[in-house]
Amino acid sequence: MEFFSLEQIQELARNYGYWAVFAGIAIENTGIPIPGETITIVGGFLAGSGELKYWLVLLTAIAGAVTGDNCGYWLGRIGGWNLLLKLSRFFRVPDEEVFKAKTKFADNAAKAVFFGRFITLLRIFAGPIAGIVEMPYPKFLFYNFMGATIWGCIIITLSYFVGRIIPLEQLISIIAQFGVIALLVVIGWITIPLVIKSFQKNPS
Repeated sequence: MEFFSLEQIQELARNYGYWAVFAGIAIENTGIPIPGETITIVGGFLAGSGELKYWLVLLTAIAGAVTGDNCGYWLGRIGGWNLLLKLSRFFRVPDEEVFKAKTKFADNAAKAVFFGRFITLLRIFAGPIAGIVEMPYPKFLFYNFMGATIWGCIIITLSYFVGRIIPLEQLISIIAQFGVIALLVVIGWITIPLVIKSFQKNPS
């Protein structure tokens, strides 16, 4: 939201309607950090006020999410691994640690693709990382579509109905806070076992 004010996003949604919803979430899910979810929420809000059609906003949001994640997947599949190795070597991360991380994500790729839509940052990078770890494409396509459909139904329906009761700014803040909390839970789920394991190996 640093580069786009809520007023600018609302203006985009009003001027370009369903195309703004589709493009916003598609670009974000490709791996480019723009406020795609916020644009989607605004689309649902405008549907609730009668400016857009609920079902069309929902369909364009799902289509944009699926399209964006597919683009991100193939970008990661084609050149993401070599780029990741170059970055890790630049930051002096051992290759074996990168391979371990790749294996760990591959083991949980389906969960990451499905639930990642509800988690800040992971929503942006789940597609490209799934491509990097070479998640089988049919499997990716299934979890991508299911995750996009459930995410779209929840976000659009919430913004459609709840947006009639509370201000748009408050609705966006609540959904954003949920995404951050979910991210913290994921970080804790990953790091706490590593810390415990480290203490077990090196007791004081």
